[in-house]
Amino acid sequence: MALRLNASYAKGFISDDELKQLAPAVQQAHDALHNGTCAGNDFIGWLTLPTDYPAGNMSFEKGTANPEFNRIKAAAKKIQSDSDILIVIGIGGSYLGARAAIEYLTTPNYNLIKKDTPNIYYAGNSISGAALSELPELCEGKDVSLNMISKSGTTTEPAVAFRVLRKMLEDKYGKEEACKRIYCTTDANKGTLHDVAIKEGYETFVVPDDVGGRYSVLTAVGLLPIAVAGCDIDKLLEGAQAAQADFAKTADIEENVCYKYAAMRNVLYNKGYATEIMVSYEPAYQMMSEWWKQLYGESEGKDNKGLFPASVIFSTDLHSMGQYIQEGVRNLFETVCVFDKPKTDLEIGIDPENIDGLNFLAGENMDYVNKNAFGGTVLAHNDGGVPNIVLEIPDWSEYELGYLIYFFEKACAVSGIMLGVNPFNQPGVEAYKKNMFALLGKPGYEKEQAALAERLGDNFKKLINK
Repeated sequence: MALRLNASYAKGFISDDELKQLAPAVQQAHDALHNGTCAGNDFIGWLTLPTDYPAGNMSFEKGTANPEFNRIKAAAKKIQSDSDILIVIGIGGSYLGARAAIEYLTTPNYNLIKKDTPNIYYAGNSISGAALSELPELCEGKDVSLNMISKSGTTTEPAVAFRVLRKMLEDKYGKEEACKRIYCTTDANKGTLHDVAIKEGYETFVVPDDVGGRYSVLTAVGLLPIAVAGCDIDKLLEGAQAAQADFAKTADIEENVCYKYAAMRNVLYNKGYATEIMVSYEPAYQMMSEWWKQLYGESEGKDNKGLFPASVIFSTDLHSMGQYIQEGVRNLFETVCVFDKPKTDLEIGIDPENIDGLNFLAGENMDYVNKNAFGGTVLAHNDGGVPNIVLEIPDWSEYELGYLIYFFEKACAVSGIMLGVNPFNQPGVEAYKKNMFALLGKPGYEKEQAALAERLGDNFKKLINK
């Protein structure tokens, strides 16, 4: 059983005719993507990644795997055997996919549960001194490995964290032993991190040239940390392989749920719906929503276009954002991920005195209550003028997660092409970097520094105490 799309809660908001009108655009997007003629076609390596990671040798049906994939699994076993902690250093797509998969497949409390695998912490995803300074304290008395993930090695957030944490390892183990505990996922042939790794003798894994960061979870970027957490990366890629095959067969939106999702999003966008809210009723899905927000926000948000991606966890956020979703500005819709089977379940007991008045639920499982919360909410939000697209996922397995990841990636690409943007670049991300480098006094940005400081004014100078 594979992922299913339930469009019944979008009826009245999207007509069959509106979907049919987009059919030619869907077909054109499909052709452009598969023919390699779309904008950004030098970054579509993810399209066939599940079956040829990274160079055409992966086929689980034949029982073969390429050398890099085997090295990922070997490195994961080594880290499991010699480390209590793995610190994953990266920002955006360099860590979100891995963290999302680990928490999805295990628990958001992964580091708190008893297990045979290392705790996994994340660094380099902010410029907070408070956050970074906590990590050496958490590592005291523990054996530690680092996985530094960066295409270039010069992105400020991870580069600063790597400088600090590499020194921590060298001080703890000495340089020679520290080298055996540092794993770099970076460009195959060039870049600062690549050159440092070769010089120091760190084990390296490849960020493929034709796969952008937010599409890279099914490369070593995501697979190494996911494997360290004890998750089955063979099954993860098997699920993605199945999705790759399913979504390449036809561009007919009635037969291709991936393309139907892309088309429904575009119909709603064209009708003035500006915000898409990713909804789940399970806290373990929260980081998947964060990964999804980067994937869609960075892919579609350009040229003054694109849906704004937001997310909530219900029923938690029904007690905070629920009021706005029910009765706020009617420019939003929801995409809801529901699961046929819960990860685990809990039966509600009976209270002889029925103090809380909940004995009518005695003997029921939490999943039964949760699914009725979904039913009540989706109808209430429909009544409040909120379209809902429901994605029905069979279970929480690695296979189904691989299928879901590929579903979102391909739907994002097709949707972006239909929107008329390049879904594989991110020119806006560079704007803040250039300004920050100039303000910090990075060599080569001297001319910009004075102009930017003047624009920010005296209050900014006081803020930074200079």
